[in-house]
Amino acid sequence: MLIRVRAIGRDDVPSLEMPERFRREVVYFMTPTDTPDAPKLGANEYWIKPEQIACWLDEGVFRVVSPLDAEAVAEIELSEDQEKWLEWMHKHGLSMIRLEL
Repeated sequence: MLIRVRAIGRDDVPSLEMPERFRREVVYFMTPTDTPDAPKLGANEYWIKPEQIACWLDEGVFRVVSPLDAEAVAEIELSEDQEKWLEWMHKHGLSMIRLEL
């Protein structure tokens, strides 16, 4: 099953199809909603700071902090699908997306 990723407020950007598992993975990339300049988002909507997108693409990895130990950080290589999504975001200058399940 595929899900569709749409750019919020950018009808000119074609949607992107991603595998179902992306629904669980996108949370690793979202900018926290308690960040001072965070926009209001609806259900299945995510905000990702553009400078972070460029960093992940440049490094080819993202980092995950352990919920049990804040000092334990894992570096995970981007999958092909994650890289495709980040390149789509970067190419179109996007920061807000909606997942259509």
